[in-house]
Amino acid sequence: MTDGTAPTQAREPLSRERVLRTAMMLADRDGLDALSMRRLAAELGVEAMSLYYHVRNKDGILAGIADLALAEVDPPTGSSDWKVDVRRSAISYHETLLRHPWVTRVPSTGEASVVQLRYMDLLLKRLREAGLSPELTHHAYHALDSHIIGSALWLARIPPKAELDAMARNALAQIPPDIYPDLVLHIEQHLSGAARGLKFFEFGLDLLLEGIERRRVGAPDT
Repeated sequence: MTDGTAPTQAREPLSRERVLRTAMMLADRDGLDALSMRRLAAELGVEAMSLYYHVRNKDGILAGIADLALAEVDPPTGSSDWKVDVRRSAISYHETLLRHPWVTRVPSTGEASVVQLRYMDLLLKRLREAGLSPELTHHAYHALDSHIIGSALWLARIPPKAELDAMARNALAQIPPDIYPDLVLHIEQHLSGAARGLKFFEFGLDLLLEGIERRRVGAPDT
């Protein structure tokens, strides 16, 4: 026999995984600046002090959600073609940063991240196994890393397409085509959509990989 009241639904227990997953959701949805211990606790339906049983402080949360995001990257695994393998991994890393653009803003705590170390080691190993010299491996790793992260940072600053198109049309109205003919042509290509067949990230990535391959098979490491 019951007293007629509805049963209380059991609340999901708090855990480090739940805290970090919720924090990552907030960062994805509202940005890194909106993430605070108080805001996170409210989202979880707990008191802020409860979070400290699972994370040491906000820096610990930021490091934890950065690891969660980077764990989504598909590292190079050793296929028969090193360029195909590295290209796939680089695109996976780039797409991860587009899904979680705040990752590039997480400050370093100075502590080693196992997730990051694993990705770095696997990429360096794949380049070395492809036959790159130690010096070329060093330069290739940094060139790829700069393109992946730099492209994500650049895209994060670009306004939505409608706003960008309005800016382009406004620029065309002000730029004298007889003085800046190539810039005008570039803007017109943007507005017409004529250059949308190639993704700029993959275009640059392919140029990098082709250049690394040329160095690998004979040119000096200069």
